[in-house]
Amino acid sequence: MDNSELDFQNIYDTYQPRILRYLVRLVGEPEAEDLAQEVFVKVDQALKSFRGESQLSTWLYRIATNTAIDKMRTASFRQDAEFNWLDVSNENDVQDVWTEEEEPSLEQQIMRKEMYECFVDFVKRLRPNYRTIVVLSELEELTNNEIAEILGLSLDVVKIRLHRGRARLFQELKTHCNAEDWL
Repeated sequence: MDNSELDFQNIYDTYQPRILRYLVRLVGEPEAEDLAQEVFVKVDQALKSFRGESQLSTWLYRIATNTAIDKMRTASFRQDAEFNWLDVSNENDVQDVWTEEEEPSLEQQIMRKEMYECFVDFVKRLRPNYRTIVVLSELEELTNNEIAEILGLSLDVVKIRLHRGRARLFQELKTHCNAEDWL
């Protein structure tokens, strides 16, 4: 890895939006901005010791994950946090996946909004060990190997938790959100 790739400003400019989005999905919007700043302070402090044994992105996600987990363990977070795991401003991105229509009808827009809100509600209810893996896999689109490295887990554990997390999420969606209508 050359020095230009390890320039803090370059790293910050490249990865800050992704890390912020990831943190919003884990801890909610009210906490994510402060946590992202904390992550990049840690990155700046530890950058000289980065040996390149893993990908830079994996290393960054691991720092972000550990920072988020530390925050979620605090009593104040559990009591006061409002959870908004998925940024509503990305709702149009979700809609584009469902149909190829340029402008959905008002009825379709209302239905999609209701489904989206139901989805968001049940993602935030997943246990943290499942939620983290589901977010990394489904929303951040990381491979199981990358997730295992980020979380310091075996590949088998990641696969099991991802399977269980998806199954629980799907069951909740199917039971409470009429998921069969939009699958």
